[in-house]
Amino acid sequence: MRTSRLHDQLQTLLRQSSAWADQRHLQTLIWMVIGLICSECINLSKWRVYVNSRARFAQSYQRRFSRWLHNPRINVQRLYSSLIAQALRRWGEASITVIEDTSMLWDEYCLVRVSVQYRGRAVPLVFRVLRHNSSSIKFEVYQSMLKRAARLLPAGTSVCFLADRGFADTDLMRYLRDELGWHFRIRVKSNSWIHRPSKGWIQLNQYPLGLGEAILLQGVGLTKTQRLDGLHLALARDVQSQQVWMVVSDQPTTLQTFRQYGERFQIEEELLDEKSNGFQLERSEIRSVPALSRLCLVMAVATLLLTVQGQQVVTTGKRRWVDPHWQRGNSYFRIGWNWLKGVLYQGWNLFVTLSLSGKADPEPSSASKKQEKKRLKREFTVKTYCFVP
Repeated sequence: MRTSRLHDQLQTLLRQSSAWADQRHLQTLIWMVIGLICSECINLSKWRVYVNSRARFAQSYQRRFSRWLHNPRINVQRLYSSLIAQALRRWGEASITVIEDTSMLWDEYCLVRVSVQYRGRAVPLVFRVLRHNSSSIKFEVYQSMLKRAARLLPAGTSVCFLADRGFADTDLMRYLRDELGWHFRIRVKSNSWIHRPSKGWIQLNQYPLGLGEAILLQGVGLTKTQRLDGLHLALARDVQSQQVWMVVSDQPTTLQTFRQYGERFQIEEELLDEKSNGFQLERSEIRSVPALSRLCLVMAVATLLLTVQGQQVVTTGKRRWVDPHWQRGNSYFRIGWNWLKGVLYQGWNLFVTLSLSGKADPEPSSASKKQEKKRLKREFTVKTYCFVP
């Protein structure tokens, strides 16, 4: 059976982590990952046809997977932390970017994640499922996630944290800067108050921004409650979208601040891979926080696996075996998915190293000519204001 050969190769790959106290848990996880990737959806009953086992009835497989998802002995964070730490061990660069975001499921559960930005996509680092009817969560809820994430990142690397307006919290910024020693680029709301030394308070929306104009504010305080000083802001109105962008940073801002913050959108591609463009998470019928957390573990392992495989395909010069574009057009995630199908149906082998490289992308994804033309047209008139206390 083709999937048995794939199972053996995945077992060799995932055993590089020493966290598996019970090998039966690992065996079931591998079959679930195979079922998820082959069926391209989260449906326990559909995974049955890809499993090689002595069980005869589909219901037996469904119960086996359901028991695994509801098994309290399976510690999601401990198991995945071991895998992602192993993958990042040979990062090899002095800096790394992490992104935090939330995603709602059925207006009942909130999936909170911190991911590593990686070559046009993001790879899960730490995640948590909450029963919560809003995507806005308090800093105290996810503070422990950041602490865990800091322990998993390669020692000695400079970390830049990216997040959208839902995380514009000065308690978070203070923790990132003073406790973790991370840099950050976080989008803020237009009605935010800032304090300018010697000039007093003003709301950001009182700064007039014409099309193509950018304003850089250096050395200001943010918010009247829990005020944090020594921050820097970049404000701009984009010519193409006419949208206003307001980003706060712990470092002096430049036009490059917008490009740096723009990497945050790569986590949305990760979310898309888990939903409509990949695993069809929202079609799952599971409605339990612990079970959903373990289901997210299955997806995280699959995402890490496919991304690593895609990276190795490109590194070894085999990208055009699975990507029809003359220049790379598919993500590493999708290239890895196509390669795994080749392992199943063409007799290829998995790459056995579970490692992500922080080095420059040897073959960056090529944007369309239309997108590239728009990017080249983007110009700004810049005004800078420096406030010295």
